[in-house]
Amino acid sequence: MRAKDLLKLSTRMFRTRRSRTMMTILGVGVGIGTILFLVSLGYGLQKMLLERITTQASLLTLDVVPPEAKIVNLTDSAISKISHIDNVDKVSPLASFSGQANLGDLTSDSFVYGVFPSYFVLGGIEPSDGKLFSRDDERKAVLSTALLKTFNIEPSQAVGKQITFTLFVPKTGAGSGMGGATEAVTSETGTVETETKKIEKPYLISGIIEDDYTPFAYVPLLTLKPFNITAYSSVKVKVTKSKFMEGVRTKIMDMGFMVSALAETVDEANKIFRIIQIVLAIFGLIALLVAAIGMANTMTVTLLERTNEIGIMKAIGASNKDISHIFLAESVIMGFSGGISGIIIGFIGSRIFNLGVNVLARTMGGQPVNLFYTPFWFLLFIIVFSTLVGYLTGIFPARKAAKMNPLAALRYK
Repeated sequence: MRAKDLLKLSTRMFRTRRSRTMMTILGVGVGIGTILFLVSLGYGLQKMLLERITTQASLLTLDVVPPEAKIVNLTDSAISKISHIDNVDKVSPLASFSGQANLGDLTSDSFVYGVFPSYFVLGGIEPSDGKLFSRDDERKAVLSTALLKTFNIEPSQAVGKQITFTLFVPKTGAGSGMGGATEAVTSETGTVETETKKIEKPYLISGIIEDDYTPFAYVPLLTLKPFNITAYSSVKVKVTKSKFMEGVRTKIMDMGFMVSALAETVDEANKIFRIIQIVLAIFGLIALLVAAIGMANTMTVTLLERTNEIGIMKAIGASNKDISHIFLAESVIMGFSGGISGIIIGFIGSRIFNLGVNVLARTMGGQPVNLFYTPFWFLLFIIVFSTLVGYLTGIFPARKAAKMNPLAALRYK
């Protein structure tokens, strides 16, 4: 049988049994749409989370800190050695001081972090309001939302205001490098005495970082150089390519430092989201299974209704293979059509749901989000999968029709 004739015979269902065919396709579409909706939700949540915590540069960055025993410190000399390791692109240290922030007549305890602008890029740090400082010598500060809450001021109102800091500096002259200090730095040998030093020249608040747990402020590292920083709390090390990360990490660890990577956290997060996506897909498959049963029932009823027709086609010379191909083609077309309709249903459902969430978010003072993301390859997979479901559903009716006795089929009422 020619492909043209096969297509013509297998699409007659859209004309002769239009309502039942459309309902069957709609049932498959609802099942496929459910899968698309739930899996796209899983991908969207994953994409939204990872975009908030990572950038391309941060995935190539190692976080280096001194060991708890302080056997070695992150001094300028140590940082210089790290920067000369093969395949190291950039290094960006962080000097940490405990102290106080002074905004107008209000004072609050705060950590003060001295960094270079490159630290923000390597750390994937983005402001929720305002902008980050971009030059080493700018008198600008970037504050956490936790610090602003102690002043009872909104982020949008804080940008552009002036702020000053008072630091608790160890009398030994070393920049803390021990971020847990308050008014004294505690080590294994006891408590290190500190002296209070006020930075008289104010900073302009240029940006706000969303962090509701730790009150801190980033300021340009060069503005803290008068405090004779000889050791740093941590260093971010960017590697040229991901394949070199393990080698660079090993060399830094051999120097006695502790090393971690955001990429490891991202990998763990991706594993968790893969499990979530599988669970969501299983719920969608249940709906698709129900639709597939309905489709199989439709094909079985169609077989009974067309028994006389099958007998006539066999009597005029149609082979068992021709009869089988007609039924398989019908089920494949319904499966394919169900996949297309499922994509439409899934997209419409996700857009309506996302719109509802964003309206609610705006009402409650939140920011709009996009909860859904569908990779192109997944759309292709959906179409192929629904077509395969249609094919598998049509196998049994097709075989039964092919094996039918022509004489018995002609006599069937």
